[in-house]
Amino acid sequence: MLQIQKATREDVGLLYSMILEFAEFERFQVTITEDVLARDGFGPNPRFHTLISKWGGEIAGYAIYYYFYSSFEGPAVFLEDVFVRERFRGKGIGKALMAEVASVAVREGLWGVRWEVLNWNQPATDFYLRLGATIPDEWKAVRLEGDALRTLAARRVNREDNLPIGTQVTK
Repeated sequence: MLQIQKATREDVGLLYSMILEFAEFERFQVTITEDVLARDGFGPNPRFHTLISKWGGEIAGYAIYYYFYSSFEGPAVFLEDVFVRERFRGKGIGKALMAEVASVAVREGLWGVRWEVLNWNQPATDFYLRLGATIPDEWKAVRLEGDALRTLAARRVNREDNLPIGTQVTK
């Protein structure tokens, strides 16, 4: 009854609609567009990977993940989203999506999977703990965005040439 498959470019509209559902649940505003999702997830150099779950042929949820590197532990997977539509919850779909992402880490010899959970989302926190996850109190999520991002970027040492560090310029 449950199917999980890799998303394709044709799934972008569906993925976007589920992201909107998830954002409403998590009280976030979505600023990404379908075009950006298509480019970044399904172009020649994907920045993320997506799994789509179906229950009885109906779209039930998704997971988005990507690779990152820890200077202390090496390569791993970051689980950006795991979302199951409300009417499909309680059927093991979230656990199955998590298991698929975990299998990527195991298959590729990565040290683990990391993700974040909102402090008010106790059902998700409880679910993750039942899976055996740990939630370290000593770490906080940090974001730099908007004006603060642009202000810091403007302070770069090589700003007169506006080129990334390490760029070779031939004259």
